[in-house]
Amino acid sequence: MAKLPPPPPEPPKEQVPYTEVNLDCPLSLVSNPKIYVYKSDRRLLLVNNGVLVREYPIGLGFSPNGDKFMRGDGRTPEGQFFICAKNPNSRFYKSLGLNYPDPRHAEKALVWGAISLEDFRNIVEASEGKRRPPSNTVLGGDIFIHGGGAGRDWTWGCVAVRNSAMDELFSIVSVGTPVEVMP
Repeated sequence: MAKLPPPPPEPPKEQVPYTEVNLDCPLSLVSNPKIYVYKSDRRLLLVNNGVLVREYPIGLGFSPNGDKFMRGDGRTPEGQFFICAKNPNSRFYKSLGLNYPDPRHAEKALVWGAISLEDFRNIVEASEGKRRPPSNTVLGGDIFIHGGGAGRDWTWGCVAVRNSAMDELFSIVSVGTPVEVMP
């Protein structure tokens, strides 16, 4: 008899993004996906209309603790994002782009004097247009959910999953899909 995988991790009760679990749900029935990344648990949850339909192990940036601060820090950003791009021919199999830097990160950087008002406006306009934000500021960018393997922290700030998980996500996620990344 095959050994069953452990059940999905239980987020803190005040943060549970689902009310039901159906890990056997056919992907063809997923019509309103939302992605939740729990960095401390190294898990990505796919939720559809309040039902947990998939959970995947993940790898993060090589320095995963804390929110992304700047290019090259090895941190995976935290916050509320959306999918802003899909790449079927990524360097790491397939990828789904996150809109990092987002307006919240850009506003902090503007207040610190780390980016210009023009950079801030470009990031906000990209977010409003559901486009990839510029990645040429000190904040960095080009943050993706991509294939290439989970189980260890090896990326420059992205969320890595197994290629089979990436196939599933890529087939149902579209530009605009919400993604929440939590500590």
